[in-house]
Amino acid sequence: MKKQLFLLLIILLISIFFGSYVFMATSIAIFIIIYLKERDRKYWIFLILAFIGLVHPLLGIIAVIFLLLIMEQDNFYRLSYILGSLFLVFIIFPILNLLLYFSPQSIYDEALINAIIVSFVAATSSTLIALIFALPIGYILARKSFAGKSIIESVIDLPIVIPHTVAGIVLLLVFGTSGIWGAPLEEIGIRFYYAMPGIIVAMLFVSAPFLINQVKEGIKKIDERYEYTAMSLGAGRFRTFVDIILPQIKGNILTGSVNSWARAISEFGAVMMIAFYPMVAPTYIYFLYTNYGLKSALPATAFLLLITLAVFIILKMIAERMKNA
Repeated sequence: MKKQLFLLLIILLISIFFGSYVFMATSIAIFIIIYLKERDRKYWIFLILAFIGLVHPLLGIIAVIFLLLIMEQDNFYRLSYILGSLFLVFIIFPILNLLLYFSPQSIYDEALINAIIVSFVAATSSTLIALIFALPIGYILARKSFAGKSIIESVIDLPIVIPHTVAGIVLLLVFGTSGIWGAPLEEIGIRFYYAMPGIIVAMLFVSAPFLINQVKEGIKKIDERYEYTAMSLGAGRFRTFVDIILPQIKGNILTGSVNSWARAISEFGAVMMIAFYPMVAPTYIYFLYTNYGLKSALPATAFLLLITLAVFIILKMIAERMKNA
């Protein structure tokens, strides 16, 4: 059970924030699981200390610390476990708390469903476009040394660090109705402002660096001698890339694509600046919150979170399997 200690700490700490009875029920369940396997009487002390949590849930931390002390003897790991679990609770608890507001009626909200569809289509489109550019850029940055390379790498990472409302304004100046590129393109029927292409451009701008960096790191790990061997046997550079490089970085490509897609679908600031309509899911939730209040926004937010979490976890699992294949 020592191997599961980190997970047990996270579960116990999360249960504290759901109240005394939830913490007590969780503690009893964990005690039964551990005691049936370890048969050590000291775990009874953990259970007794857990009852203090009935006075106030935060007092349950005493039982949690005791469990940590008896199951882990290394002080470094003790500190690492408690700090790591506290941070993960900081992330996980708000998510679980929000999911409690999920309402089946959200499924029948046509505006929300349309916004989610727009988000998924735009995020998938931006990820596919990013992949087209990420492969050659990643290859160049991994294989070539040239003057200004560090500047180029910084430029690629720039959309990650600049405020996304600023990114939206930057894109608006270029792709807006009077923008440098937007105006001439609109004359031939390609509109970005308040249109799907604008959403895709905004998502692409903020999410592409994740995919480019993953491709670059994947190619860096491949010994260049494999390429030289293939070319010495008559293969061209393009065929070498397809036959030698791509199979070895498929895990990086999928991981980068998942991260890029997730970043795209969560984008709000840049998208809102260039294309408030058609609404993506984050924009629709913002609309509900500002016009009808928090209570109206909560069910839609919980529904969106549930869907994106499910898709993200599934894609992550597939990416990990491909990476380890």
